[in-house]
Amino acid sequence: MMTKEEIYADLGLTAADIDGGNLAVHTPIDGSEIANVTMDTVAEAEAKIGKSVEAFKAWRKVTAPRRGELVRILGNILREKKEALGALVTLECGKIYQEGLGEVQEMIDICDFAVGQSRMLHGLTIVSERPLHKMREIWQPLGPVGIISAFNFPVAVWSWNTCLALVCGNSVIWKPSEKTPVTALACQKLFEMACAEFGEDAPANLSQILTGERDIGEVLVADERVPLISATGSSAMGKIVGQNVAARFGKSILELGGNNAIIVSKEADLDLAYQGIVFGSVGTCGQRCTTTRRLFIHEDVYDEIVPRIKKAFSGVSIGNPLDEATLMGPLIDEDSFNNMENALKVAADKGATITGGGRAMADEYPGGYYVNPALVEMDGKDANVKTETFAPILYAFKYTDLDDAISRQNDVPQGLSSAIFTKNMLEAETFTSEFGSDCGIANVNIGTSGAEIGGAFGGEKETGGGRESGSDAWRGYMRRMTSTTNYSTELPLAQGIKFDAE
Repeated sequence: MMTKEEIYADLGLTAADIDGGNLAVHTPIDGSEIANVTMDTVAEAEAKIGKSVEAFKAWRKVTAPRRGELVRILGNILREKKEALGALVTLECGKIYQEGLGEVQEMIDICDFAVGQSRMLHGLTIVSERPLHKMREIWQPLGPVGIISAFNFPVAVWSWNTCLALVCGNSVIWKPSEKTPVTALACQKLFEMACAEFGEDAPANLSQILTGERDIGEVLVADERVPLISATGSSAMGKIVGQNVAARFGKSILELGGNNAIIVSKEADLDLAYQGIVFGSVGTCGQRCTTTRRLFIHEDVYDEIVPRIKKAFSGVSIGNPLDEATLMGPLIDEDSFNNMENALKVAADKGATITGGGRAMADEYPGGYYVNPALVEMDGKDANVKTETFAPILYAFKYTDLDDAISRQNDVPQGLSSAIFTKNMLEAETFTSEFGSDCGIANVNIGTSGAEIGGAFGGEKETGGGRESGSDAWRGYMRRMTSTTNYSTELPLAQGIKFDAE
């Protein structure tokens, strides 16, 4: 495994980038300081937005396939730097190394997707009711795109947005989480490498970083020169961002909280369900927006699968995420640990049966917040958990009727991901029907994961309604124009209206 110094060197990070600043960065592995970066002032943030406007004016004139070439080069550089960037993700946010590598692979995949998309920014031809007239739908570049990302996916979310925004002809400004600014600086270095190889068609300041805390994010959100804000984070944050952007008639792409559920039918392949449940609930130490939070199990198989989950939770390999034998690393910080403890106390007060939970490895890592995953068995037909806790807590419920299970699954404010395990075609089709899951992602016989490049990622209700990384998500980064051309010497009006000016 690469050392911290080797990681920084391979990614082009210098002492000027990571030392002597006013924002201390701590690794969740042991709580030690790994960098001290310089935060932008409000004035510097406003100046960077101005530079982004100028970059956009130049970039929009470059043809879309040529813009795709820049993204292709970026993808190749990411392939070269995959191990170093994956290790940095692990070092800074605490997810295990394989997940860090997987996140960088997502970056590579969205580069490939966006390169193809650069030749498919298609509009429509539309039949006109006017004789000798043609109508067209044209998609145009939008402007500077503001990206606000969270700590749990410190690089993938930037790439999802940036690659599509770039091929659509936009510049980008990225405000990463104040908990993971080093990975952002590394991505900027790699992007600048790509621009250098690409040549003069890439204007200066095409991609920029805003380093700072909430006040810097507020500058980005409030600035009318930024027509689109793509924000990933909590539903509480998203409500503020969405309202403030809408107040200035800007556009937003919101990818917010999840409170995801799996339904396990009595006709499920239980071995398959078991694998999906365990990975979905403990991966990234329960800190993914697609983490499995709730489990609805048919009463006929409840006693068969729950003991297996308890055994898996008690035996999961917890430890340093840089160790390849580790399957679950630490929570990001002490606040997350306290939130987990509070959630378990609330459940206990309601009479739940709790297996697991509590801090782990405190003696070995007093500055790191490692925890045991917790299975919380809830009694009562009407019991549900409507608040998301960003931690490895899995709430289990019994059900008897599928319609009831779907209703209980849907009875939360969030609507990101969902899944059912069943070999019954009728149950599978019901789950994905108009009266089935109300989530943006509804999986059958896989868990609540959903970030596969090519499929539009996002959810409904308090998840925000935004879509990224696939399908027609590219349209969110463009403005739609309808154009009518008259190729006659007459000027007929629509709707048969007659207007004689003479």
